[in-house]
Amino acid sequence: MATIRKLPSKRWLAHVRKYGQNLSKTFDSKVQAQSWALETEANLDPEGLVKGKTLGDAFTRYRDEISPTKKSHRSEFNRLNKFLRDPIAQIPLIEIRQHHFDEWIKTSLTKIKSSSVNRDLNLLSALFEQAIRWRWVKVNPIRGIRRPKNPQPRDRRISDKEIEKILDALGFDGQTVTTTRHIIAVAFLFALESAMRQGEIWKLDWADVYLTKKFVRLHETKNGTKRDVPLSKEAVRLLTLLNPKEEGKVFKSNQESSGVIFRRALQLANISGMTFHDSRHEGLTRLARKIPILDLARMVGHRDPRSLMIYYNPTAEEIAEQLD
Repeated sequence: MATIRKLPSKRWLAHVRKYGQNLSKTFDSKVQAQSWALETEANLDPEGLVKGKTLGDAFTRYRDEISPTKKSHRSEFNRLNKFLRDPIAQIPLIEIRQHHFDEWIKTSLTKIKSSSVNRDLNLLSALFEQAIRWRWVKVNPIRGIRRPKNPQPRDRRISDKEIEKILDALGFDGQTVTTTRHIIAVAFLFALESAMRQGEIWKLDWADVYLTKKFVRLHETKNGTKRDVPLSKEAVRLLTLLNPKEEGKVFKSNQESSGVIFRRALQLANISGMTFHDSRHEGLTRLARKIPILDLARMVGHRDPRSLMIYYNPTAEEIAEQLD
């Protein structure tokens, strides 16, 4: 049965008890609360599941309620909207089975890489775990599904000649910063020196830059922990070119539009197969020649030093030089 009561905040609380389930929600008006209670009572079945929901309903609710609480909410928002345009979104949750996702995987692999498919499967699995808590489904069909094999990690190195061509395409002379393209050039060089991620670089605030002590402090990182990143003399010089202040964004250009400009610079420089993120790979490989592996892991935010092997990729010639 349902009960409706007015709260001290002037809002209305609807509480539904049926089949051993207790569901509640607050509303601005009594009419809204009553409408929700009637619909909820009608959609509860003896097993305690909410009826009448499609996978698209789950995508929408997860996008609007769960994704905003995550650091990756922007990309997750776009991916969930992509799911909403897929025919699979129309399937009622009560009918969803593992074979639906087996077919979805086959179709997706004709459009995107296996690594992207696996990232989407991770999101789908998290969504179904949440849907279980909402009592929309009883099981997670992604559990135990046969996933495609991820491709080999990227091993794209960036040569000194390519760096020169990129700086030329961005019109940067290594000294003067007057345009957005120059800021992007400095960000690229700074990434090579620090091995910081693109998102970490563009979130950097002057309040967290300690040039005299030669480090920057990152409050938000991929693994959720704060870390201090030591800076080389060249990294300090690059930041100094941006006119240090007491506070405010270090790299004032927009990250998304900067990515577009950087990709255009690559085209202008006639460089293929490279992304901005490859600067982290290159930076890690160069830093590994200078500092011990444990210090490197701490510097770049890897809890397990073994995970650095994905990025660290010296050539046989470079290793041979260290043997003599």
